[in-house]
Amino acid sequence: MGEFVSVEVADQIATIRLDRPKMNALNGQVQRELDEAARLVDADSQVQAVILYGGKKVFAAGVDIKEMADMSYSDMSTHSRALQGCFTTVAQIGKPVIAAITGYALGGGCELALCADFRVAGESAKLGQPEILLGLIPGAGGSQRLPRLIGPARAKDLIFTGRHVPAAEALELGLVDRVVPDEQVYTAALEWAATFVGGPAVALRAAKQAVDRGLEADLDTGLEIERLQFSGLFATEDARIGMRAFMDKSKPKFTGE
Repeated sequence: MGEFVSVEVADQIATIRLDRPKMNALNGQVQRELDEAARLVDADSQVQAVILYGGKKVFAAGVDIKEMADMSYSDMSTHSRALQGCFTTVAQIGKPVIAAITGYALGGGCELALCADFRVAGESAKLGQPEILLGLIPGAGGSQRLPRLIGPARAKDLIFTGRHVPAAEALELGLVDRVVPDEQVYTAALEWAATFVGGPAVALRAAKQAVDRGLEADLDTGLEIERLQFSGLFATEDARIGMRAFMDKSKPKFTGE
């Protein structure tokens, strides 16, 4: 659909593919195309799971430094809103999203992976937030999503040092969820995504929103978010199908309604 970002749909699984040689640097055009792709798969009722993929060699090595190097404070004040907005659009896709990580996922690439619900990494993959080495900090959500995922002390270690984290350590930290041989990364993500196909799409969206929004609130507010999402599902056909199938001891055939 775009010059550097495409969407491929097969078996109700959408793959958002980055393809900007050599390192999938996330310049302004890639960000715009990524935003458009995320909106497209979110709105497509036939898509039940999404994979973020940068290809066999690299996920994304970060935001395009050459594009940013001459920006002024005024320039970045405007550009940073679009940068964060693009990543937020990906994070708010109302379907299970899996990042299939090969090679480097650094800076903006790591921040993009953090927008997914799950992360599968190849054995030789490296992740990190090296912005500090440029005299900067993460600007696409890394300082916020990373501590929410792995805890503040571990996040500060990665952000303060800018070090590259190998896949095995990333698994230990909880930064990735699975590590597989490099050549199996996309296949593993595809197999994981397939487990959501045929599921209760409305309930999956509600579950994702309840968890994500609840993390941003105090416990009482989070419980109210859960209560409203839970109650709302009783207006869906899928809930009736699921509960009826449970009582009949049969396998539910959800319709997504």
